[in-house]
Amino acid sequence: MNIIFSNKAKLPTKYGEFNIVSFKQEGDIHEHCLLYLGNLKAQDDVLTRIHSECLTGDVFSSRKCDCGEQLDESMRVIAKKQTGIVLYLRQEGRGIGLFNKINAYALQDQGQDTIQANHSLGFDTDLRDFTIAVKVLEHLKINSIELLSNNPDKIEVWRNSSINITKRIPLIIDNNKHNADYLDVKKEKLNHLL
Repeated sequence: MNIIFSNKAKLPTKYGEFNIVSFKQEGDIHEHCLLYLGNLKAQDDVLTRIHSECLTGDVFSSRKCDCGEQLDESMRVIAKKQTGIVLYLRQEGRGIGLFNKINAYALQDQGQDTIQANHSLGFDTDLRDFTIAVKVLEHLKINSIELLSNNPDKIEVWRNSSINITKRIPLIIDNNKHNADYLDVKKEKLNHLL
């Protein structure tokens, strides 16, 4: 897998000034982002969040999920530590894309849960691929990470890589009346560590 990187730029945020780099697999249309603070080359225990795009949560502050709040909390924690990474992957709707995610939302409005809706649309539960995240961290020669995640699948990603997870840091977000069932599904059917 050949990965192409953009130039580095500064990105001032409400949490402080991050560095931002875009990257993509050669020949792929999906362009991802790496937000980071500190010197990361060949470091140990780098605080890391792998975040899949969620336009509705990240941009529009949807209350149907916990995605935007997890991204905010990750950036806040990394800024407080003054070192760390957010890998922002363009894998909307667990990989089904925005169009199909909105169709899945409509099915959820009719009573299906997030998994049932994906299946009704002909998709597997989760189509995301985190291989590029591993390759980016290997490119940076990072030795080990502290993973900001509740998702056991993201832990599994690193098992066959040269990068060790020394610690998992949970991202616990308060539920609300709009996302309580969604969070229950994540816990009970997807084995998220909530």
